[in-house]
Amino acid sequence: MKRRAFIAGCIASTVAARARAADRQRPARIGLIALPARANNPILDGLRQGLAEEGYVEGGNVVLEQRYAGGDAALLPGLIDELLALPVDVLVAQGTPASLAAKRQTTSVPIVILSGDPVGAGLVSSLARPGGNLTGTSILSGDYSVKWLQLLKEAVPRLQRVAVLWNPDNTVIAAEVVGMKEAAPGLALDLVAFPARPKEIDASLAAIAAAEVSGLVLTDDAVIDSLLPRIADFAAERRLPTIGGFSHYPSLGGLMCYSVDFIAVGRKSASYVDRILKGARPADLPVEQATDFTLRINLKTAKALGLEIPPNLLARADEVIE
Repeated sequence: MKRRAFIAGCIASTVAARARAADRQRPARIGLIALPARANNPILDGLRQGLAEEGYVEGGNVVLEQRYAGGDAALLPGLIDELLALPVDVLVAQGTPASLAAKRQTTSVPIVILSGDPVGAGLVSSLARPGGNLTGTSILSGDYSVKWLQLLKEAVPRLQRVAVLWNPDNTVIAAEVVGMKEAAPGLALDLVAFPARPKEIDASLAAIAAAEVSGLVLTDDAVIDSLLPRIADFAAERRLPTIGGFSHYPSLGGLMCYSVDFIAVGRKSASYVDRILKGARPADLPVEQATDFTLRINLKTAKALGLEIPPNLLARADEVIE
């Protein structure tokens, strides 16, 4: 009897060991969920770079599954469910709307988030102790949103009346707008906010055209990210100098952007993914605040607008598009 039990135990141990070995040999499956469309995604670029630096080979020992909602937040839950059904080992949620949707869809699969204010949005309990199955990066965009006004005023000293496009459904963006409204009088600016939900964008752009504004600020909401090509065309037609929190906006024809370095954020996300795959619990990994910022200026757009960017502002730019 003891001999049979011993043999059964040996067989069970062997089967378990083989299962663990097979699991280690199975490629890690990472899911990426984002509200904007796929084009121009520096987070993805940074994530791929970071995974490669950690020794992962896409198509080899890691598979990267991507889902994009094209700006329609209603699609996020279904897309996340698709990723969870694969299944994925870790879910990377890009932006506050995607992060909130991911939190609602699963409490077991580890989630690496990117959010403007994860505590304020209710994603985590605190940066030091996120709790639950989430961790990631905070860009605290509310802390630097006033910088958009300052930089735009510096580029266009005659600036007086400025329009702001924002998503009223995003509490983090709402805080950004409040901060800018409080700072505007000190910069001798009159600030007017317009909603940028996809169904309202036609009316908002028409209202901006009629509002006699001399500048436009784009808050860094994922909904607006999906609308950037259209907004850039509108700004060119109306000869409006613009600034926003999207690093790829100047490459689309926008005048300026000031934002965190999203490639660096993507690489940081890869570091979280690596630690989680090696056994770390998201609840034990503090949320880190992004510290690298970039200023990009499109001189071609400036010339088309008849603007001469001050030399000291050009000198501070991380990238100048000519």
